[in-house]
Amino acid sequence: MKLGNKHLLASLEGPILSCVLNQPERLNAFSDEMITGLQEALTEAEQNPEIKVVVLSGAGRAFSAGGDVKTMGDSTANHLYEHVGELNKLILKIKDLSKPVIAVVHGYAAGAGFNLALACDQILAAEESKFVLSFAQVGLVSDGGGHYFLSKLIGPYRTKELLFTAEPIPVETAAQWGIVNRVIPLENLEADAMDYALRLAKGPGRAIGMMKKLVDLSERSSLEDILEQERLTQAIMVSTEDHKEGVQAFKNKRKPEFLGR
Repeated sequence: MKLGNKHLLASLEGPILSCVLNQPERLNAFSDEMITGLQEALTEAEQNPEIKVVVLSGAGRAFSAGGDVKTMGDSTANHLYEHVGELNKLILKIKDLSKPVIAVVHGYAAGAGFNLALACDQILAAEESKFVLSFAQVGLVSDGGGHYFLSKLIGPYRTKELLFTAEPIPVETAAQWGIVNRVIPLENLEADAMDYALRLAKGPGRAIGMMKKLVDLSERSSLEDILEQERLTQAIMVSTEDHKEGVQAFKNKRKPEFLGR
């Protein structure tokens, strides 16, 4: 498997696909190459049954600064339109992937870098990390789904405040508001994140994939719709090998050994 490029490092570590944003001299600001590399890595993750979990992190001093402000003044409306279109495809690939995607954040997650983390299924963050919707500082609106993701998490009033003021929030506040799942000392972040990813990788892959789909579907569905989707999905899951293994393990008082089938 050959994945990644100079701006997106991708490596398979057992059942975990590790993707590292790799433009540290610019705080991992997005480039076309980075976005394309991540799109390709997610396509491989969907198609490769050996991959159970995707972990997304950033090289150097930060997770990602989002858009590259140094090049913004040179962008034409057409180029920016196409660039955001590719970013949108990336966000949708994360949401559509039938496997968990974990954002591992240290330093700053800013602008579209913050929104990229929000698109993931879980956010694990270092104690010193900060989150900021910095678009107002350069006279732009949020892209990458920020208006959608954040308003669902913290409501429209807090979301507007963060958008209007571009003030960073510390990780403690992000955790209190339900943005961050776990806060971890920086020196333990990488190891703890991989341990957590491995735990998910050993879980019932098909069931976890369907749980992700149903939770995301609930954002735009009625209770009646979700109840029916749960009913239909459960009828499918009951015949899976993982369900049978889980029941047998329970009866034998041992830990299940799921295969994702």
